[in-house]
Amino acid sequence: MNGVLDQMLAVLAGDRQADRVVPPTGFTARLTIFTAGAMAFLAVFALALSMASGRLADRWADALARTATVRISAPQGQMQAQTDAVMAILWTTPGVADPRVLSAEEQRALLAPWFGPDLPVDRLPLPQLVELTETEDGFDAEALRLRLAAEAPGAVLDDHARWRRPLVRAADRLRLLGLVSIGLIGLATAAMITLSANAALAANAQVIRVLRMVGARDVYIARAFVRRFAGRALQGAAAGTLVGMIAVALLPGADPAGGFLTGLGFQGWGWIVPLFIPPLAAMVAFWATRAAAFRMLTEMT
Repeated sequence: MNGVLDQMLAVLAGDRQADRVVPPTGFTARLTIFTAGAMAFLAVFALALSMASGRLADRWADALARTATVRISAPQGQMQAQTDAVMAILWTTPGVADPRVLSAEEQRALLAPWFGPDLPVDRLPLPQLVELTETEDGFDAEALRLRLAAEAPGAVLDDHARWRRPLVRAADRLRLLGLVSIGLIGLATAAMITLSANAALAANAQVIRVLRMVGARDVYIARAFVRRFAGRALQGAAAGTLVGMIAVALLPGADPAGGFLTGLGFQGWGWIVPLFIPPLAAMVAFWATRAAAFRMLTEMT
C-alpha cells in the first residue's frame, strides 16, 4: 500500500524524463481526453438526476405524510349535517390538528388541471372535502375510519398512503438509478482508458525494450504512462464537468407548476459535488493505467 501511495505522489510530482516515454499527442491522447470529458459530462447529469430525485422523494414523503383528507358523500340536504359530524369527530381525535372544510373555490382549483377553470362546482354532485393535518404524534387511521363509519356513514378517510408510497418509491428508484449510472460511467471510463493505455504501450514496445536494456525499472516506465494518462483524464474530465454544470444551470428552475422536470438542477451546496468528478476521473485513470501498464510489462518480459 505504501508503494502505491509513493507512486501516486511521484505522479503528482512529475518527471520530465519519464514523460518522454509516452508520446504527448496522438490517437490515444485524443481518445483519453474525449472519453474523460464525455463521461464527466454524463456523470454531471446522472448526479443531478440522483440529487433531484432525492429531494423529490424527501419532499413528497414529508408533505404527504403530514396531511390527510376526509371525503364526504351525501345527499344535498344531508351534506351539512354530515360535514358537522365529521368536524366534531376530527376535533376530538388525538393526533389530528386543524381540520378544515375546503371551499368551493379550493375544490375548483383542485379539479381545474383535469376539467378546466370553469367547472361549475356548485351545480355538480361533488363530495365535500375536509383537509386535516397530522401532529407529530400522529393519529390512528384505522380507529378514525371506524368512528367515521359509525357516526358519519358518508365520510371516507384518505391518508394518501395508497398513492404516496408508489410516488416516494419511484423517486427513490430514480435516485438509485442515477447512482448506478455514475458507477457504470466510472467503469466505462476505466475500460476506455485501459484500452488507450494498452495501445500506447504496444506502440512504444521498442522504446520500452531499449529502456529496460539501459536499466530502467518497470515502476519507472509504468509511472510515465500513469502520469500521462491521469493528467489527460483530469483535463478532459474538468472540461466535461464545466460544460455539464453550465448545461445544468441553463435548465428551468424548480417550479411547483412544472413538477419534477423543472427541478433537475443542483441546489445550494449541491453545486460543490460535481467538482469532485475530475479528481475521481484522474484516480480512475491512475488505477486503470497502472494495472494495464504492469500487465503489459509483465507480458513483455
